[in-house]
Amino acid sequence: MLSERRLQVLRAIVQDYVGTEEPVGSKALTERHNLGVSPATVRNDMAALEDEGFIAQPHTSAGRIPTDKGYRLFVDKLAGVKPMSAPERRAIQNFLDGAVDLDDVVARTVRLLAQLTRQVAVVQYPSLTRSTVRHVELLSLAPARLMLVLITDTGRVEQRMVDCPAPFGETSLADLRARLNSRVAGRRFSDVPRLVEDLPEAFEAEDRGTVSAVLSTLLETLVEENEERLMIGGTANLTRFGHDFPLMIRPVLEALEEHVVLLKLMGEAGDSGMTVRIGHENAYEGLNSTSVVSVGYGSGGEAVAKLGVVGPTRMDYPGTMGAVRAVARYVGQILAES
Repeated sequence: MLSERRLQVLRAIVQDYVGTEEPVGSKALTERHNLGVSPATVRNDMAALEDEGFIAQPHTSAGRIPTDKGYRLFVDKLAGVKPMSAPERRAIQNFLDGAVDLDDVVARTVRLLAQLTRQVAVVQYPSLTRSTVRHVELLSLAPARLMLVLITDTGRVEQRMVDCPAPFGETSLADLRARLNSRVAGRRFSDVPRLVEDLPEAFEAEDRGTVSAVLSTLLETLVEENEERLMIGGTANLTRFGHDFPLMIRPVLEALEEHVVLLKLMGEAGDSGMTVRIGHENAYEGLNSTSVVSVGYGSGGEAVAKLGVVGPTRMDYPGTMGAVRAVARYVGQILAES
């Protein structure tokens, strides 16, 4: 365990390096920070931090920079994330409040996160597997053709055509719509198959084929849409950090194109807590020079997906974590009210 003083020195090194982009020397530290000890003591503390792998000397200059291990300790010891100012919170709310549907919410969230953090923003669409049914609508398009509209608690809308084996009257359609919603509205998607399996038996023999066709389409929709989707924005922000990527920026860009990789990095959507993966903690080699900050979002206190940012390890962690958390909170409110 580091002493409180050495932890203070490490915090100062991280803050100065993130702010100046220059390796930090003991003289600069004592001038900029009220550490309460002599430059010689600071030099000794820096030597100890370097021996333990928390900082490193990039070249022969006197300055030091944080390592992945140093950033990790800095993040773990953060007293709190940087709160957003009242004008920033209003700007977030006003920007997101203008969204007209779920796609617009996700697109606006990506743009907002990229602007606030000046990093690459990643937003996962709410997963159907963690959603609940708000309503199922059935519309007659022709005597033997229906449209099934599935609306989720996150505002997601799925439409499917259903070809019926025989004409299906308006009275039967209204009956099916009412019975279906009484069973599945407000219920988790994972529960739907069990809840509707005996529904055809509640109808006359000549209507059971159509009821089965509707249920089959509904269940196929759940399976089809299990594929996780995400949206990325602000990739151009990485070009501002060219010197933060010791090899080339290309492996990072290639990794960002692999949505499966990003989904794994973001972690399980059911976990709503803040996650910070730093440098080599990212299993994908192309992202070893980046950090990923993510958090779950959703309505009713349960995460249905994740959002976050990808940027260089030399990142303003308190500010980035504060922005990611604030945006997730507002997106959750919008979903709850939609």
